[in-house]
Amino acid sequence: MLLLLAGCGATARQAAGTVSPIDVPGCRAGVVRAGSPNVAVAAVVRSSARAYRRPGARPFAHFGRRNVNGFPTFFRVLSTVRGPDCAPRWFRVQLPIKPNGVTGYIRARAVETGRVHSRVVVDISAKRLTLFRRGRRVFSTRVAVGSPATPTPTGRYYVNQRLIPSTPYGPFGPAAIGISAYSTVLTGWTQGGPIAIHGTNEPWSIGHAVSNGCIRLLNPVLRRLFKVTPAGTPVVIRD
Repeated sequence: MLLLLAGCGATARQAAGTVSPIDVPGCRAGVVRAGSPNVAVAAVVRSSARAYRRPGARPFAHFGRRNVNGFPTFFRVLSTVRGPDCAPRWFRVQLPIKPNGVTGYIRARAVETGRVHSRVVVDISAKRLTLFRRGRRVFSTRVAVGSPATPTPTGRYYVNQRLIPSTPYGPFGPAAIGISAYSTVLTGWTQGGPIAIHGTNEPWSIGHAVSNGCIRLLNPVLRRLFKVTPAGTPVVIRD
């Protein structure tokens, strides 16, 4: 399947990532935080899902099994609402829609969940990306970030799609890691100007603030990062 990933500007096809199964050895009824500082919880839609401001309210967003780019629809799970029998009833999740960072509740039966052990931190001022795995730093690398006119949006996001370009020699390089953030200035772009972490055919740009908001890596580093950042991986972008 071909894709125009607007906001970065290249043609790509989907490449699915996986999350490990989640099991709960013990639990309690009520609202329980999902994951830990070193482990995130991802949810993938079974067939369709609706998001609610609170359990039982009217839905404000609807999601199919796959997103507009044909990639499976993923959410990052923030907390679980469990019934008296300890079974999950609802998940509070971060959604891959505007405004950046928006959350909602989805019914537990609408998704499957899994653990994610990777975490990405991007420091815009230092123009540096750091990968953590199970809480330990794996590597840190220089990156290109958004220009002053088209800045990279700060906040807490997650990987919501993984893409392989039709050619490794274009502006994406060999792969792109889509995240649940959107440009705050390119509002007229197709799909709202989604943000991604990707390779580049302009290696000179690394270490500079020159992109349309996306985060560029040297292609060999991007390949390494792509292997260990499944959908659901938390991505923190800070000034």
